[in-house]
Amino acid sequence: PGGKIEAGEDASEALHREIFEELDIEIEIVKEFLTVTHSYPDFDIVLNTFICKHKSGDITLREHTDYKWLSPEKIDSLKWAEADYPIVKKLISEADTI
Repeated sequence: PGGKIEAGEDASEALHREIFEELDIEIEIVKEFLTVTHSYPDFDIVLNTFICKHKSGDITLREHTDYKWLSPEKIDSLKWAEADYPIVKKLISEADTI
């Protein structure tokens, strides 16, 4: 899940809103994880990522068709967007400390 930061929001407020809108759950942000700035041929993107805990609610997919939980050893088995690779790499390398 993810989305854009709206006017008047900071990144953590946007994350809470987006997670609730897309998954119908409440989260607790544990810490900021990694911010990635990536340039594609036709646009630039900034990804702010966080380590979070599930706080309440049952996952209801409102905008997605599927989800899955993956162990750190299997997270790179998915096809990721180019901008996601630094995040995936850091998740794998720091899995024991998260």
